Amino acid sequence: MRVLILGSGAREHAIAWKLAQSPRQPDLFIAPGNCGAWQWAQRVDVRADDPAGVLQFVEAHAIDLTVVGPEAPLLAGVTDALRERGHAVMGPSRAASRIEWSKAFAKELFAGAGIPTAAYATFGDPEEAIAYVSSQPAPIVVKADGLAAGKGVVIAQTQDEAVRAITGIMSDKSLGYAGEQVVVEEYLEGEEVSAFCFTDGVQASPLVSARDHKRIFDGDRGPNTGGMGGYSPVPEWTSELEQRVLDTCIGPVLRGLREAGAPFQGVLFCGLMLTREGPRVLEFNARFGDPEAQLILPRLETDLLDVLLAVAEGGIDRLDLRWSKTATLGVVLASEGYPESPITGRPIHGLDVLPDGVTAFYAGVRQSADSLLTAGGRIVTLVGQAPTLAEAHRLAYAGAETVHFEGAQYRSDFAAAFGGYGGG
Repeated sequence: MRVLILGSGAREHAIAWKLAQSPRQPDLFIAPGNCGAWQWAQRVDVRADDPAGVLQFVEAHAIDLTVVGPEAPLLAGVTDALRERGHAVMGPSRAASRIEWSKAFAKELFAGAGIPTAAYATFGDPEEAIAYVSSQPAPIVVKADGLAAGKGVVIAQTQDEAVRAITGIMSDKSLGYAGEQVVVEEYLEGEEVSAFCFTDGVQASPLVSARDHKRIFDGDRGPNTGGMGGYSPVPEWTSELEQRVLDTCIGPVLRGLREAGAPFQGVLFCGLMLTREGPRVLEFNARFGDPEAQLILPRLETDLLDVLLAVAEGGIDRLDLRWSKTATLGVVLASEGYPESPITGRPIHGLDVLPDGVTAFYAGVRQSADSLLTAGGRIVTLVGQAPTLAEAHRLAYAGAETVHFEGAQYRSDFAAAFGGYGGG
């Protein structure tokens, strides 16, 4: 088997790392990857979001399966270009991935399919949006309609804050084209959880849970980021809750997309709020999360290559998908100045002496002649894996104390409920 992975972050490093463990011993390629993933996969100088370039490489190198990591190639139509030529690809079509890249479309789909979610209104005019939030109670949630690298959601604690968010997104174009529309939602109270399944468009695998923390500072303070870490499984996750989410959220959205002529083949990421009234969908994403991929892939006992082929070719219902009963906890080390203006080029120390039970998944890391250097906002996800969340917590933070670079910042408050410390 020859497998091409698209993407360059810690998520794609984790995918390459897991596929390298396959008994089939596939030949792995990655476009473009990073210096962590390159120990498992050969680097390819092709842009991940260039359909023509990806197609040309796949056909020239007889690639058997292409695995899409981030959302940008989905929006660009890479999966469509490959499927039209008969190539196996793990990732939904551009039309199906619209469930992620247009929040307005997603909310309309939820309403039509009867999926439990927050009350909402969609606006293409900033003045209308401002008038609306000025009449609503706070807190209130303002979301940019398009893709914004995890930074397009503002939980406004006051009406004035909501107005500033709308002005920034729609009038000042702080998020570019992603802010041409906004979705304004009621604020839901509860605990957040992410649920993931593999699906071939008809059948869905059993779910696996994780929890990600987006805000940069302890106590869930500061601006949203792409994700500062998290853990899996979530203590509140039960078999009863899993079945309820499958019945009321996953099943209806897959049917709704099929009926819209856009069956979803890929990893479906369901962001939920566990409210007093039951689970409510916050959003769907059309791929593995980051850092969630780094949390759940170490727990996957089934050969990942078999799983991805079942997604691409059909047959998820015949797959014996197994998740380890171990727990993982991941801590993201980020650059000074992240998320607004990360400072890069600083030497990284300690990645070669991590404690046993800790795995490092690289993101913004660059190899220089004699050292590793920071090269982005989020630098590395350090994942501890152990029989309990408390032990995984201890391992991950031991890793965070081992790895260091000037200005490094990370959340120190994850997972207090099961033996950690702080309030995350």
